[in-house]
This record gives sequence, structure tokens and C-alpha cells, in this order.
Amino acid sequence: FFRQFLAFFGVHQMALSLFRFIAAVGRTLVIANTLGTFTMLVVFVLGGFIIAKNDIRPFMLWGYYVSPMMYGQNAIVMNEFLDKRWSAPNLDPRINEPTVGKVLLSSRGFFTEDYWFWICIGALFGFSLLFNVLFVGALTWLNPLGDSKTVLMDEEEEKKKKKKKSSAQQSSEELGTRSLNMTKTFMDDPMLQVAIETIYVAIQTFVYTIILYSMIGFQLTAAKFLWFYYYMLLCFIYFTMYGMMVVALTPSVQVAAIVMAFFLSFWNLFSGFLIPRPTTLMDVLAGRKTGGYIEGSISISGFPKNQATFARISGYCEQNDIHSPYVTVYESLLYSAWLRLSSDVKPSSRKVSSPVIVLDLYYAYI
Repeated sequence: FFRQFLAFFGVHQMALSLFRFIAAVGRTLVIANTLGTFTMLVVFVLGGFIIAKNDIRPFMLWGYYVSPMMYGQNAIVMNEFLDKRWSAPNLDPRINEPTVGKVLLSSRGFFTEDYWFWICIGALFGFSLLFNVLFVGALTWLNPLGDSKTVLMDEEEEKKKKKKKSSAQQSSEELGTRSLNMTKTFMDDPMLQVAIETIYVAIQTFVYTIILYSMIGFQLTAAKFLWFYYYMLLCFIYFTMYGMMVVALTPSVQVAAIVMAFFLSFWNLFSGFLIPRPTTLMDVLAGRKTGGYIEGSISISGFPKNQATFARISGYCEQNDIHSPYVTVYESLLYSAWLRLSSDVKPSSRKVSSPVIVLDLYYAYI
């Protein structure tokens, strides 16, 4: 029991240290998740679990001894099959081993000598110590992955901002009033003297998550079942044909399994499940995403974002408003420009006589 517990404890400590090191090297959730999946693939393939030691090519044998999982697996199986209950004599003349337990170990390429158990335990704790040292080194020398466009405030500006109102609603209204007071004339036409101020968006630790179990409460009907069956059939045919192609192009089944595992990880990474589409972030900023959970802070020119004020000053239009066949590009731009104006603007100044001028205003905002 003590040897079994020691083997499991060593594997546990080694795995914790390994994934701590991967998280420190990745520095972001997506990169760390990808590195962790790739590391597990390499460790399991080269650790003697999927491919036995006797089946590994000589030029790849070094990976067997480098894999930490190999030592944990050897320690666990040696503790089991070197026990007295597996000490029945070997009756198979093809394998030169005295007991049944050693026959099972040698058939999969595991060690059969008892002293290798303690070597494997020492290797597990050695790997744990190594990964912990690398983890500390990664935290010490690797800089965090951040956007180079991040706006940094000095101490004096921070003190000034602390003296302002703390309410997010009042700050957003103050931003809208201040933006209307700062007027910039783009043309000589007095009708085009509208209030424009360049704003910047600062995002800090922004995380948008959705509920994956969206099928809860789903009412199954015959039509939905047929569509689901049809989609599953197409996926089955696609992956079956792709797997047959990979097996035909690779020299062995083991290499085909490695290639398929790599491509499945690659597809999952860029399928939108781990990394969202570029439009997802824009939809969240524009306020179109009503489901899910949003964590983090979004500030507009240093003030907390208020959705009503942000939608008005940004002139955001829904796709249904812009892409409607009954609305022209001129009308969409005109409507977007009207959203930027306050209620005190004269009605005669609201309309612009030429679509070209509207386009000039649009590009002036950009």
C-alpha cells in the first residue's frame, strides 16, 4: 500500500509542477490550454502508454526516457505485477521470464527489476523539482503578454481622477456633455459644425463567457431529431473519410493517430470554441451580446462605459438597419451621424445635402 501511495503521490506532484510551468510559460488561457493539450499528447505517446517501448523506433527511444509519465507508469505496474500473487511460474517458452507478472511486464516493454521502482520514484520527484524551478524562472524572467497600445496614467492624473465622481452613470453623462462642448470644424459649411472628440477604449482583463449547456430545456421534435441525425451523419462521413486518408498517407497506425490528434486539437483551437471570432469582441463592446457573462472593466476615455451613452456617441447601427434592402448607404450613414448629435442641435443642421459630405464626416471619425 505504501509503495502504491508513493507512486501516485509522485505522479500527482509531477503533474502539478508540469502544468504550473506550462501556465507560466503560456501566460494566457488560450496559449496555456494549447500547450497543455500538446504536452499531454507528447507525454502519453512517448510514455509507453499508447505505443509500447518495444514498438518505438530507435531514433525516438530517447523520448521514452524523457517522458515523465513513463516513470510513473513503470512504478505503478511494477508495484502490481511484481507482487506475490503474480508469482505463478511461466509456462510460455517464447518469453524468458520466470513468473507471469514479469511476462506481462516484459511484453509491454516495462522494467522487470525491483530496483527500477525506486529509480522511477526518484525520477518523478526529480521532474517535480525541475518543473518547479522552471516555473519560478518563467515567472521571474518572462514578461506578461499585453497590448502595446495600453494607455498608462501617471500618478498626478490618477489623483485627479480619484477626486471626480465615482458613479459610473454620472461619469458617462459627464463624458457625453464634455464631448458635445468640444467642437471641431471639418468644413467651412456652418451646417457641418458638429461636436466631435476622439475617444479611446481601454479594456482591462476582459473575459466573455457563455453557457455551454444551451440544450437544457430543449424540446425535441421529429423535425429537430431528423436535422440532428442528418448533421451527425455528415460529420461521421467527413471524419471517416479524413481518417481513411490519413491512414493511407502515413506509414503506421501510431503515426496516423498522432496526426489525427494534432489536427483535432488544431481544429478545436480555431473553430471558435476556444478563440472567439473577431466580431465577437466588437459585438460585446457594442452591446449586442445579451447572453453570457462579462468580466473585466471597459473604460471610454478614462470613464466607465455606459451602454446608452456609448451607443449614442459611437453612432452604432444594427446590421438589420444597415443591410435592409429598403435603406440606402446614404440613409444609414445619415442615421449613424444623427446618433452623435445632442438634442440641442438645430433641425436645419441635422440634414446634410450631399452623400459625399456624409462620407467625409464618416472618414473624419475614423
